[in-house]
Amino acid sequence: MNQLMLYRDCQNSKPKRWRRRLAWENKKQRPQRCCSRYALLIEINPYAEDADFSLDAKFRFDDNAAFRQKELFALRDWSQEDEKEVAAAKFDLNYIALDGNIGCMVNGAGLAMATMDIISLHGGTPANFLDVGGGASASAVKEAFKIITSDSNVHAILVNIFGGIMRCDVIAEGIIAAAKELSLKMPIVCRLQGTNVDDAKVLIASSGLKILPVDNLDEAARLVVKLSNIVSLARDAKLDINFEMPL
Repeated sequence: MNQLMLYRDCQNSKPKRWRRRLAWENKKQRPQRCCSRYALLIEINPYAEDADFSLDAKFRFDDNAAFRQKELFALRDWSQEDEKEVAAAKFDLNYIALDGNIGCMVNGAGLAMATMDIISLHGGTPANFLDVGGGASASAVKEAFKIITSDSNVHAILVNIFGGIMRCDVIAEGIIAAAKELSLKMPIVCRLQGTNVDDAKVLIASSGLKILPVDNLDEAARLVVKLSNIVSLARDAKLDINFEMPL
């Protein structure tokens, strides 16, 4: 029995009984709706007494099921979301803006959280959460840099990549392309480990760009915090300071 049929059937019943029956029917149908629509969250607040609608509701759906739920995902209102997050979604990047001054580019949500934690441990504040995932291309990495540097609060960038599925040389190519195209003048600390890491180091070393490679994550975090503090102090004193990319 759908909600409208249930409503008509219960119109002449007492309000309390009607609300109980409507809530019960929806409670029974909710698991099936969750599975069929790949919902992560369905939260429906109390129904109004005199109409067949909810006063408030929250719905979240699995992005990985977008290709199966095209009609549903077409209802998404991009105008209500952060412009940088919208741009990131176009390249399958997971981006969340924060209020710090150190831009972060990492692969993997767990590593991203650990990176932000170690930045905070050394007295810094991350400007974003950005996970490029395991299959990002060099062009996606370049777009990630564009998104990070579009935030005027970013004073330094920390790249922390563990190359399992993701190849370090692809990340290096994207970093070099972004640094050249955007004429970046802020410090970039790059910590790469894993697949093709030696090739990545050769690419960075031969690029002629001042990208600071660091093997140890703790040292990388300490360095990027120090560099961001230098840029912050200079800006507060209204001094022009640039970390020129060409050596």
